[in-house]
Amino acid sequence: MKINYQLLCEKKTEELTKGGRRPSLLLHSCCGPCSTYVLEYLTKHFDVSILFYNPNIFPEKEYIKRLSAQREVLLKMNLEDSVKIIEFPYDYNEFISVIPGFEQEPEGGSRCTRCFELRLEKTVRTAKKLNFDCFATTLSVSPHKNAELLNGLGEKLGLEHGVEYLPADFKKREGYKRSVVLSKEYGIYRQEYCGCEFSGK
Repeated sequence: MKINYQLLCEKKTEELTKGGRRPSLLLHSCCGPCSTYVLEYLTKHFDVSILFYNPNIFPEKEYIKRLSAQREVLLKMNLEDSVKIIEFPYDYNEFISVIPGFEQEPEGGSRCTRCFELRLEKTVRTAKKLNFDCFATTLSVSPHKNAELLNGLGEKLGLEHGVEYLPADFKKREGYKRSVVLSKEYGIYRQEYCGCEFSGK
């Protein structure tokens, strides 16, 4: 039976915020547009910080545009004072090092799995180091991303590192549509490809 990860998200959120608690959550963000709805949703319940770690983006000028768009989202959503951004230096070699032999895989194949795991592992390690209560990713808001795969990786890494993973399928409950609306409303740059040079853009 297919798992409803968004329902799990709501149940886990209720559990974590019981008694009026506001747990700290480290949110991996793939880009500004995808973060709009996810931030709107999560900041109601959590003290959120964003981890912008996306070494898969190519070329570097595209990475810079997307990082700028992420900052713009926080500014235009009036979250620049409450949501901190943690940035790692752009290092495309970190992505290249995990995909040798998988460059020609179709979109959604093993190359993507390795890319997701690379970014989620950096997120959980950072969450552990900085004592966040839990971690999550915006990636599932995209209709092109496999929520089952993402949540499986997140749950596995959370258990391995001892940090609570917040399961989600943010595209549900009209989440993706809401992200499109918010991005247009705020005039946020929307990219035309996932960021990977091998994605067949």
